[in-house]
Amino acid sequence: MNSPNPGNVTTPVTASPDRDRLSAALLGGGCEPDPRFTLANERTFLAWIRTALAFLAGGIAVEAFTGEVFSPGLRRAVALSLLILAMLVSASACIRWLKVERAMRQRKPLPLPVLVPILSLGGALVAAGLIVFLIYGAS
Repeated sequence: MNSPNPGNVTTPVTASPDRDRLSAALLGGGCEPDPRFTLANERTFLAWIRTALAFLAGGIAVEAFTGEVFSPGLRRAVALSLLILAMLVSASACIRWLKVERAMRQRKPLPLPVLVPILSLGGALVAAGLIVFLIYGAS
């Protein structure tokens, strides 16, 4: 009995026209990059998302569990700073993923990461605020 797909021969899958239009609109055309590079770009995106989730969890934890440590105003400021930082890192991760994917497809140089200064400066500002509190506000 002959089967329509003998052995381990794979049949090609064609993309739907809607997917092609969405892909062209988001990624700007070009040619498909090596899948390893696309997957590496995705892993980097997911690492940034994990960082954003850590800031989100930190903001929630500060608001929920530090009632006796910080004054209400400082607690709210630290929690909001961490939550805003989570939002910025998450949105920037998406934009970064798209820009890198477009650059790979169009064989252009990779864009500079805007995430690094956002993360560095945001984390430094939150840490500086907490240091000032520990020095002057704890007494």
